[in-house]
Amino acid sequence: MDTFTYHNPTRLVFGKGTLEKLKEEIPSHAKRILIVYGGGSIKRSGLYEQILSILKEMDREVFELAGVEPNPRLTTVKRGADLCRKEEIDFILAVGGGSVIDCTKAIAVGARYEGDIWEIITRKATTDKALPFGTVLTLAATGSEMNAGSVITNWDTQEKVGWGLPVTYPLFSILDPVNTFTVPLNQTIYGIVDMMSHVLEQYFTHSPNTPMLDRFCESILNTVIETAPHMVKDLENYELRETLLYAGTMALNGTLSMGMLGDWSTHRIEHAVSAVYDIPHGGGLAILFPHWIRYTIDADPSRAAKLAVRVFGVDPAGKSDREVGLEGVDRLREFWSSIGAPSRLADYDIDDAKLDLMVEKALLSEKEFGRFQKLSKDDVRAILQAAL
Repeated sequence: MDTFTYHNPTRLVFGKGTLEKLKEEIPSHAKRILIVYGGGSIKRSGLYEQILSILKEMDREVFELAGVEPNPRLTTVKRGADLCRKEEIDFILAVGGGSVIDCTKAIAVGARYEGDIWEIITRKATTDKALPFGTVLTLAATGSEMNAGSVITNWDTQEKVGWGLPVTYPLFSILDPVNTFTVPLNQTIYGIVDMMSHVLEQYFTHSPNTPMLDRFCESILNTVIETAPHMVKDLENYELRETLLYAGTMALNGTLSMGMLGDWSTHRIEHAVSAVYDIPHGGGLAILFPHWIRYTIDADPSRAAKLAVRVFGVDPAGKSDREVGLEGVDRLREFWSSIGAPSRLADYDIDDAKLDLMVEKALLSEKEFGRFQKLSKDDVRAILQAAL
């Protein structure tokens, strides 16, 4: 294992009926609260009115920022930060999925930063100040409810950048599986792919002696694989929603990275694709990840083979690690296709017209990136070409 220090300050409040815990979790000094949400699904589900009722009972003054995009944009972040300063907001409540939470993290920092928040996001500057915020999660996917990470898109420059700071952990996150009942089928599928991809990014590592972490990863993957086929046929099943909600959080709250460094190249390539074409993140990952595993398998064939045997049930008898691993890749692709995930960039009408631009956006002025295998410009192009 690699040397590590683990710290996660987010209080996780999980289970049915936990929305009432807002009364305990919102700090007593927080009087002016900004609610951040997306396209209005929380109003259709009734969650919006429930939250307003609780905040009214708590005698809080409420402000709103609606319309956060699925790939949250820098313009929305700046609009939220300006609103926080203008209205002297002292607490933010993100109500939604990972995009809303990611946007809220950037708003919280931007409200306390005197410069351009894009400087922080692109790591040209840093800060230790942010407005406190909490979350009410409505989608099992990103794990943003219990980590410091955030991904923001600058549509003007067509850049999608992941970032995070110690001050961008939520103070608390309330996870009631009931609040995910209204998530439509396509977003449910994308969430399943996203949480599995988070595990896979961490699983492909060269860190030594990681038997327990390997089993942690495999257990989450196996649980999601067992649950997902039933979930896509029964979207209001409490037990299934509960299982996926917990799996999504555990996939990216730091537990799996205690002692091993993952790769994250596939996320970086997908960010480039969706920065140019604005496609769903989970859809892009479903397309790209099998191609990345296939392309990098020779960096350590035993890693892909272990995944194939322990997660996808591949019989290794008489086969090399490479052969076993490639069979596992095929089964991963088959599984994602079986639940309705896309398999080609062509599914989003993407061809090679902007291939060079996507490669450029993935590199972000660097010569190469990735930990499991370093990827150059030519490598990224080959992976994208294979995914077309």
